[in-house]
Amino acid sequence: MITKKSKNISRVRRHARVRSKVSGTALRPRLCVFRSNANIEAQIIDDVAQTTLVSSSSIALHLENGGNVEAAATIGKDIAEKALAKGIDTVVFDRSGYIYHGRVKALAEAAREAGLKF
Repeated sequence: MITKKSKNISRVRRHARVRSKVSGTALRPRLCVFRSNANIEAQIIDDVAQTTLVSSSSIALHLENGGNVEAAATIGKDIAEKALAKGIDTVVFDRSGYIYHGRVKALAEAAREAGLKF
């Protein structure tokens, strides 16, 4: 019998492979994205100190439809503004195994336009 791997299992494996090489430091923390069908979340993480420095999500901003591209762009802009307010201007982007397309791309481009460098 042939079994098909689910998309999420493949994504988790891709994420683990990338995370073995990508790590956030105090000078250059990691911008991590999580995407579900209904919402999108982003965190800026210092992996050395194991702390979340800044976070934003469609749930926290009470967006009506958190699962679309416009919501992702709003989250990207919001997290960039919060990061710049804390003095963080350069990050490492961690797409968490998701394809750089659609909502993930919209979040990244909005964060770049708001002044975050990666």
